[in-house]
Amino acid sequence: MKNFLSLSEIQSEISAGKLTVYTLTEHYLKNIHEKNGRLNAFLSVYEDEVLEQAHLIDQKIQDQTAGKLAGMIVGIKDVFAYKNHRLECASTILENFESQFTATCIQKLVDADAIIIGHQNCDEFAMGSSNENSAYGVCRNPIDESRVPGGSSGGSAAAVAADLCQVSIGSDTGGSVRQPAAFCGVIGLKPTYSRISRYGLAAYASSFDTVGIISKSIEDAAIMLEVMSGEDQYDSTVSRLEVPNFCDFKSDKRYKIAYVNEILDYDGLDEEIRKQTFDLVGELQNEGHRIEAVSIDKLDYILPTYYVLTAAEASSNLSRYDGVRFGKREESQDLEEMYKSSRSKGFGDEVKRRIMAGTFVLSASYYDAYYTKAQKVRKLIQNATQELLDQYDFIISPITPSPAFKIGDLASDPLKMYMEDLYTVQANVVGIPAISIPIGNNSQGLPIGIQLMSNSFNELELLDISNQIITFKDQNR
Repeated sequence: MKNFLSLSEIQSEISAGKLTVYTLTEHYLKNIHEKNGRLNAFLSVYEDEVLEQAHLIDQKIQDQTAGKLAGMIVGIKDVFAYKNHRLECASTILENFESQFTATCIQKLVDADAIIIGHQNCDEFAMGSSNENSAYGVCRNPIDESRVPGGSSGGSAAAVAADLCQVSIGSDTGGSVRQPAAFCGVIGLKPTYSRISRYGLAAYASSFDTVGIISKSIEDAAIMLEVMSGEDQYDSTVSRLEVPNFCDFKSDKRYKIAYVNEILDYDGLDEEIRKQTFDLVGELQNEGHRIEAVSIDKLDYILPTYYVLTAAEASSNLSRYDGVRFGKREESQDLEEMYKSSRSKGFGDEVKRRIMAGTFVLSASYYDAYYTKAQKVRKLIQNATQELLDQYDFIISPITPSPAFKIGDLASDPLKMYMEDLYTVQANVVGIPAISIPIGNNSQGLPIGIQLMSNSFNELELLDISNQIITFKDQNR
């Protein structure tokens, strides 16, 4: 069976009688059986359950009562609650934990007749940029299995790239959907903060966490965004704005786009990524878009601000995993020792590193020096970014300083690993939508992605410009 680019292709073949949801589901299960042993993209696969669901959806299609996502096979990152299924956040501390409810965004997909095929590998509690921090082993990049797929949604991106599912749902706190999408050569969409309900998403940093989509086409990203967006009585932070028809994204509009000098002048930026980014800028100009170079004077503060604030929020959010309320308990005669032992053995090194950093910046002696100051700087970054977006429709930049790196290359150097988030964290600090789209490969055949950021709740035009870029790139190949 061919690798389908979009749900519309799948539904066309179903309508023509060439395909059923059952045979499609069998196809993905077969791919998982053949490839997942090497890639380690899925942690759980719901084989018997999804085949039964496929039968029911085929019957709905015959009865003309099927939802708009009939035929969509979805993998979900192991940070989303799905009732009566394991939810472990790729962590030993939640080993064999079974969710008692379903995340709102996942329930909306199920209600539209999507099939959830399994939970996918990720960095523990979504903390990482390589998927090497999972308690269940590293996930591998299907483009080159000696390399990382990116993180934290590495399993989600690898699964889409390897055709183990049609789309994946990930979380994006600082680039965790966009960076792995770039490393694996697929599309990664981070919507505006609050566009999609976070109810049922295991919290890492609550003012940054965003539900994201990894797909093979802009079309699939649009329909998934449309289905998942909107109000939710269980999430007081979710937007109550009317959800646009995201599937109606195509236009021939010409846009005003900015690129940031300091980003493209960065010494650590891979030369091939730099060249392909400038090549794309030239191509956009040839297509009639207006491109201008700009500066952001707060650029050096974005990454430290992000790590101070997310560590602080992680420290608070992960305090519940103590062996009593949540988490695997290490037995001890002493209560305090039980807490220490449960958390020390249950959490991995990176999670403990961020919890300790967050606890430090929230401590009474350093609260104002770090946490309060970072909140003030966050506001300055938000203002500077908004000033730019008041003048331009989009900001264009690379996604990562380098293409996918070898497994183990950065594992022993946390600071170098954190630098992989250099270009992606701005969208989360500000709360604006951003997308990663593949624009080509380097001389080693590794994918290169480009990032576009836009104004809050401007996903429709973000999808449009992304589709325009992919279309003229495909025409020029």
